[in-house]
Amino acid sequence: MHNVMQYVYIIIVLLLSLSFHEFSHAFISYKLGDPTARDHGRLTLNPIKHLDPLGTIMMVASMIGGAGIGWAKPVPINPTYYKNKKAGTMLVSIAGPVSNLLLSFVFVFPLLYIGSRFDINALDSSDLNLMIFSISRMFVLTNINLAVFNLLPVPPLDGSKILSGILPSRQYYQFMRYENYIGIVFILVIFMFPGILRGVLYAVANPVSSVMIKIAVWIFGLFGVI
Repeated sequence: MHNVMQYVYIIIVLLLSLSFHEFSHAFISYKLGDPTARDHGRLTLNPIKHLDPLGTIMMVASMIGGAGIGWAKPVPINPTYYKNKKAGTMLVSIAGPVSNLLLSFVFVFPLLYIGSRFDINALDSSDLNLMIFSISRMFVLTNINLAVFNLLPVPPLDGSKILSGILPSRQYYQFMRYENYIGIVFILVIFMFPGILRGVLYAVANPVSSVMIKIAVWIFGLFGVI
């Protein structure tokens, strides 16, 4: 029963995290004057509108393995609507990872609160507190990993689009000429050498989660909660 619930938690976390990520892209693009995502029905939190079959399968498989990486269907945007194409593209691209970090930070609070009030190992699997603790923990870890993963400068991840605002146009377009090859090699490396990606994610995600926890503890302390 416990394993079944873990899969249920995974599905819930996936649906909400990926949808919030893609909605954030669409929302920022819309606020910058681009109606493309809205016109394609992507300015929504409805998971069905955002999920990519391969990215979702990979997310489920990697979460079971402890990594929690994957992607959804890219939100269509038209940078010609932006006053500054480079700045606008960067803002839209970084909105997804930032939204995941925000979602992760929100769930740090119930994670810490329940963890400070109960002996988690002593709780029954049907206990509501354990359910909230488990799903909060999964939200925190998955969303940090999702943010870090998507910031990698590899097509088609958000990090590659952020490069468009950093690199000179000529160098960026030369880089993107090989995006299909880079993407294929990246996926092969993930499957053949998963430890490399896990190491990269852990190296970044661990200090990020530590900072989030310290901030949350400080905020709780202000109100005398824990």
